[in-house]
Amino acid sequence: MTLLILAAGLGSRYGGLKQLDPVTENGEFIIDFSVYDAIASGFDKIVFVIKEENLELFRETIGQRFEDKVKVEYAFQKLDDLPEGFKIPAGREKPWGTAQAMLAARHCINEPFAVINADDFYGRGAYEALAKHPSNAVVGAIPAPYCMVGYVLENTLTENGSVSRGVCEVEDGFLVDIVERTKISRANNAAIFTEDGCDTELPLDTIVSMNCWGFTPDIFDKVMDGFATFLSCDDGNLKREYYLPFAVKEIMEKGECSVRVYSSTDSWYGVTYREDHDHVANSLVRLMETGIYPKVLNDTTRG
Repeated sequence: MTLLILAAGLGSRYGGLKQLDPVTENGEFIIDFSVYDAIASGFDKIVFVIKEENLELFRETIGQRFEDKVKVEYAFQKLDDLPEGFKIPAGREKPWGTAQAMLAARHCINEPFAVINADDFYGRGAYEALAKHPSNAVVGAIPAPYCMVGYVLENTLTENGSVSRGVCEVEDGFLVDIVERTKISRANNAAIFTEDGCDTELPLDTIVSMNCWGFTPDIFDKVMDGFATFLSCDDGNLKREYYLPFAVKEIMEKGECSVRVYSSTDSWYGVTYREDHDHVANSLVRLMETGIYPKVLNDTTRG
């Protein structure tokens, strides 16, 4: 089973890979917890999507921690990695979002795989669900049986500002709809999202997507087709991005896939704001202290 980790944005978010903030005194990053959980759940291959210019530094800082435990490969998200017939628009400077980032790995994945963000903590249960799903995920089946790990909204909010979440509609354990809400914040005993100047309440038990997916490799051709359609609808916005939840929703609406939703009661942790760092670090250290994780995840993180 392969774990695809989207890490091309790490350098830009943190001002360089060496400035990644450890979350433990031993020097572990959030990504160490993710790989630890994945290996414990049966994953035996890791593919990192990164910027090509960061390969040496990324491998030295992060990748080599795992090379003695699982197969590790690298794929590169590039601005010019486009469907046939398309060119980079004049003035475009950054890659095209998480769906394009996933496509970067299409040449090195031919088996069922999971996708996560590099800088998010998902909890052991997510990887256990993702690892078990392929037993029901027949390559070439129509509709393709994909899956998603959904989180309770309340467990994904920060006290330090608003967040973006994919708000999900789930029926009988399957995804029916997913809508990106870009400004969700906590408000007393509820959550509020703001859109077009209007505030709308969301129940705290709403299921949301945190970009934690399980796919069969046929997803690559489907997303490439959707990416071509996205590029064809050029509105002149040089910063627009093709996000993975949007791509999955399009495939689902065509009747080409179903998406099983595994609901997690774990808390999701991520550093959306610099102010989130201490809370995330303290929470993960507590998980170590209670024995859920060992006091040192990986010997190579020390020193």
